[in-house]
Amino acid sequence: MDLEQKQKAHPAEKQALDGQALKKYLEAGLTWLRTNQQIVNSLNVFPVPDGDTGTNMVLTMQAAYDEIANNNETNFGKIVHAVAHGALMGARGNSGVILSQIWRGFARAVDNINELDAEYLVKGLAMARDTAYKGVVRPVEGTILTVAKDIATAAQNAFLEKADMKYILEKVVDAANESVQRTPDLLPVLKEAGVVDSGGKGLFFILEGMLRYVEGLSLESPTTTVLPLASMNLQRTMETIEPGQDVEVVIDFRPFEKFDIEDFYNDLEKIGTSIQLGEGDGIYRLHIHVADGRQYEPIEHVKKVGVFTKVAMENLAAQMEQIEQKSSGSQLTLARVEPGQIAAVAVVPGSGIARIFASLGVAAIVHGGQTMNPSTQEILSAFENLPTDRIVILPNNKNIIQTAEAASTLTVKKVAVVPSHSVPQGLAAMMRLIPHGDFEEVIKEMNAAMLDVESGEITRATRSIEIDGVTVKEGEFIALHNGKLVLSTTNLEEATLGLLRSAHADHFELITLFYGKDVSKQEANHIADQIRFAYPEQEIEVQDGGQPHYYFIISIE
Repeated sequence: MDLEQKQKAHPAEKQALDGQALKKYLEAGLTWLRTNQQIVNSLNVFPVPDGDTGTNMVLTMQAAYDEIANNNETNFGKIVHAVAHGALMGARGNSGVILSQIWRGFARAVDNINELDAEYLVKGLAMARDTAYKGVVRPVEGTILTVAKDIATAAQNAFLEKADMKYILEKVVDAANESVQRTPDLLPVLKEAGVVDSGGKGLFFILEGMLRYVEGLSLESPTTTVLPLASMNLQRTMETIEPGQDVEVVIDFRPFEKFDIEDFYNDLEKIGTSIQLGEGDGIYRLHIHVADGRQYEPIEHVKKVGVFTKVAMENLAAQMEQIEQKSSGSQLTLARVEPGQIAAVAVVPGSGIARIFASLGVAAIVHGGQTMNPSTQEILSAFENLPTDRIVILPNNKNIIQTAEAASTLTVKKVAVVPSHSVPQGLAAMMRLIPHGDFEEVIKEMNAAMLDVESGEITRATRSIEIDGVTVKEGEFIALHNGKLVLSTTNLEEATLGLLRSAHADHFELITLFYGKDVSKQEANHIADQIRFAYPEQEIEVQDGGQPHYYFIISIE
């Protein structure tokens, strides 16, 4: 859908907006955020495959828009309430949940008003700020929360100067941009990583998209941005593949001396979507999605501006079909739940790990994890129809905890979120589940069990960086102990053993390796043998986890 074709009247001439006008503004914000999605994704602090902020915010905003897409209501307040509900149900990751709280607060301030004027805009942004802060147990400055606070202040100051909607929006966008640029000064980890806050940047793009709509500017063409080659995130979220994005093409090339990046971008937009351009040491990398039958057009286009050195293609549509077939063909035997029992719901990143949780007695599985954060609705749907009113949720990922907590507020059932940050913590908690036990006591025991296990993860670095005193090069194996980066090396075995040393594994009794999709059973067993040699007093187990991107998830207990 081309939003710009809908701009028949200049919205800046209106000093009040009704519900249908908001729909256009929301679509503009969503469109501009999606256009710049990969820029937001590239701002991850840690160089790990993550539930990318840009993707999470796009999916949250898409859910918000879908809630009103076919709604003809003109009452502004009613439409905003629908937007807030859609954002909450579709919220993914911490950034998505906070974004939904911003919409929730805005909706509270404009409850049932027919049209939004400058005064209510200021009130709405102030309530959005307050609600977002209250929704976080320990608010951290230098994040999307700070940006929400700064734009509320800017709106108030602008209103005192001129009660004009467009003027206030301009000042809000300027304040959002300035606030984002200041985030590294407020949050040391951002400064160390050399990035600004990704959630704050996403909120800026939403607001800037609305202003660009007002000014009649393009929403489909990103401001020409060349990312550092190491920061290009080519991980795909399969569920976001749109029609016409059948083939992914990645081309490395060395341009001729006269290379106009702006013209290059403009021509590429006639060929495909999801365009990214990265550069490092004079080599450029082009990433683009094209329709089947057009996969060679980017190559021909590149040949006009330089010499290509490497080309890679993947059939996205075929991969999607394989994922769906594999998903439909794998059935789990989950625990049967009786009325009054405590039922456990677990979020899991891989098929093998799902089977292990099922064997421990979970009643429902939500597929997702570090690279695919589930939505509030997906978690809610997992337990809402279970025949019991006592539910415990194991997020098994720190970026899913807030989403799980959001789902717990949307039901009449008694729901507790046991805040497991990792799969090993979730498994340890499951060992304390007593279905017929006292609810409060069981939750207490499950929380305590998480303290008895150390968690490790081995993955590949998505970019080069120096953080936590560790120098990382893109593509190296990196080890994380309880979420902290401890080692970077070119060897998987060395990374695994180094992680165990960092965790003082010799002080524990059991080491369990959950190997992922990128590790063969033979390789996993070989590394397990090396661990047995290094730790002869410990029991070593090997399990097929089936998780993507993470070579090993390691439990030490």
